[in-house]
Amino acid sequence: MIRISLDLMGGDFGPQVVIPGAAKALDRHPDISFVFYGLKEQCDPILAKFPKLKEKTVFHDCELAVSMEEKPSQALRRGRYVSTMWRSIEAVKTGDADVAVSAGNTGALMAMAKFCLRTMANIERPAIAAIWPTLKGESIVLDVGATIGADAQQLMDFALMGGAMARALFEIERPTIGLLNVGVEEVKGQEEVKEAGRLLREANIDSLEYSGFVEGNDLGKGTVDVVVTEGFSGNIALKTAEGTAKQIAEYLRAAMSRTLLARIGYVFAKSAFDMLREKLDPSKVNGGVFLGLNGIVIKSHGGANAEGIAAAIEVGYDMAKNGLNQKIENDLKKYHAKRLPPMGPEAA
Repeated sequence: MIRISLDLMGGDFGPQVVIPGAAKALDRHPDISFVFYGLKEQCDPILAKFPKLKEKTVFHDCELAVSMEEKPSQALRRGRYVSTMWRSIEAVKTGDADVAVSAGNTGALMAMAKFCLRTMANIERPAIAAIWPTLKGESIVLDVGATIGADAQQLMDFALMGGAMARALFEIERPTIGLLNVGVEEVKGQEEVKEAGRLLREANIDSLEYSGFVEGNDLGKGTVDVVVTEGFSGNIALKTAEGTAKQIAEYLRAAMSRTLLARIGYVFAKSAFDMLREKLDPSKVNGGVFLGLNGIVIKSHGGANAEGIAAAIEVGYDMAKNGLNQKIENDLKKYHAKRLPPMGPEAA
């Protein structure tokens, strides 16, 4: 049984969307149980509509919910120990849940997660990893917003964590890793990125395969399984991709309704357009994973619908079931053991 701790008040729609999303996830994964954190008066009438879900749930009434507009420092001061967000994270720390999921304020969620769970040994900064749809299937991109700027060693840590996530999510024995850069040539890019490339080449890590630099157009191609970058450029890439998907969808909608002939053509091509709509639907790949913490936390898009919430829960389910943190810890231990100088006779 995988235990999911869920912040019911997070996101733009709160329990009206989060609870139905949990019900969808439970239908697809009967081995899930939930620990809910919410405001009882708002949640009880909605939860009553899902008796099957209610049977698999422990509900905790909380004092307050963190708003989407609060600054991280303000949310941490006001909501520590008492908010739905904090208590859902704390359930992972205490062992009452295997993973926490929230659609709430990203900055507040990261601040609370770092404060409550702390970072793993040898990890200076956590990262947010996103699942990215590609022409070949899916890949992982990190960091998409947790760390603005990163040195070579931090990028190296991101590569190790992203590789472990790819093994947990995609069940790939040795995922390929690329560093996002302005060109594929080794002489191009910022010094931190070039140094990270050197570290990855020389590390010779058994659990991943370093493929060199990749460019922005490689994200959609699926050139590698994991793309590593710092949070500023990663977040811009993520928002650009989301905007482009919406733009293409609007173009298609306008083109298909412009003339009678276009509408007739749409009828014959409907199955192809349905497939494209499925690919462009952001709810299908919803769920950013906080990596580098002593516990698994999943961030859902704030505007996600019930299907998107279910997708985020399922990402957490997969991460917990496939031992994400154990894989990260093992890879970090192996890498840092190689970096230690050999013990001489005196040290021994």
